[in-house]
Amino acid sequence: MADPTPPEEDTSPSPPRLLRLRCAVQHYEWGRRGEASLVARLSSAAADDDPDTARPYAELWMGTHPSAPSSLLAAAANDGGGLLRDWLSRNPAALGPAVAARWGGDLPFLFKVLSVAKALSIQAHPDKDLAEVLHALRPATYKDGNHKPEMAIAVTEFRVLCGFAGIQELKDVLRTVPEVEDLVGPEDAAKLLSVKEYHGVNEVKSCLRSAFTKLMTASKETVSEAITKLIFRLNAESKVRTLTEKENLVLSLEKQYPEDVGVLSAFFFNYIKLSPGEALYIGANEPHAYLSGECIECMATSDNVVRAGLTPKYRDVQTLCSMLTYKQKSCGGFLYSRPSVYLVMAGEGEIQVDSMSNGAKSKQGDVFFVPAYTEVKFSASGPECMQLYRAGVNSRFFS
Repeated sequence: MADPTPPEEDTSPSPPRLLRLRCAVQHYEWGRRGEASLVARLSSAAADDDPDTARPYAELWMGTHPSAPSSLLAAAANDGGGLLRDWLSRNPAALGPAVAARWGGDLPFLFKVLSVAKALSIQAHPDKDLAEVLHALRPATYKDGNHKPEMAIAVTEFRVLCGFAGIQELKDVLRTVPEVEDLVGPEDAAKLLSVKEYHGVNEVKSCLRSAFTKLMTASKETVSEAITKLIFRLNAESKVRTLTEKENLVLSLEKQYPEDVGVLSAFFFNYIKLSPGEALYIGANEPHAYLSGECIECMATSDNVVRAGLTPKYRDVQTLCSMLTYKQKSCGGFLYSRPSVYLVMAGEGEIQVDSMSNGAKSKQGDVFFVPAYTEVKFSASGPECMQLYRAGVNSRFFS
């Protein structure tokens, strides 16, 4: 007699697949143009076409953010392509249970390549609480309610302004840059010049906040006049002395953004040059501006930016000045158990998934999504080695 009990349904997840991605390019005006842009070379190599020599290629986005989501190549999806986010919604096992439970069909990170020819804005990214408030109040400007901590790894020499300079450097600015001192005003300048580090962190922050806000909220007329005086003075003094790195930086910023208060605010920040392979972490509510070079960047899935200078875009000066931490500082392995995105930066070879005998060919510009709990092996072929970058979810996040 046949067993009346039907066999149990196999509910185990389907074997993970390697998904080749088509990734979006952002053509912001500050990007490098044509073949001079790493973003252009990577995206063009992946698409087997030539970049537009006249067009800026600023950012390559790899992830599920709705502003520029990655899609699946038809051959990779076996169902005609579609967005990576939609595929993840249908295949949550690819994210692993912890990531799927917390973020649904989204990757919790956004992976980018940046090619910077011209300075980006003086900006900061709000923390989670402020991001939710700004999104609720002005959704057209702040398009999502997520925070945006980020890390940048230099591919070429990468120049950046990041965080407020130390108190002694700021005092030197007030003593040697009369154009800044005039805009800050005698009262705030005197407070900052007289404050001592042993007075306590809160008092130092209070003096710095007041002076910086005074500078950033000065009228366009007084800012324009101060910059005109500054540029005239530095050009004259360059004939009799060697200008400092910060002074030369200010001259170059003024050529990019004439009469912009961001030119003067550069004196308040740390000026950093990263060599290839060096990294910089930028937390929430920390001021920064990328100046030039190319980098790999990884951040939370967000596009929230509060700008206040060096930009033709919308400026929210009061919000930026109120949200900053005013910290002063000297700037100087993901596990395979979570989902990852791989970028082939250089070289070519083969990628093998789990124990499958046949691998997929990979070359410069290829981007792959690799599901959670997937073993991946890369092997190089050709005259040069393969260079890879990987973004993933650190399992320690859940511990």
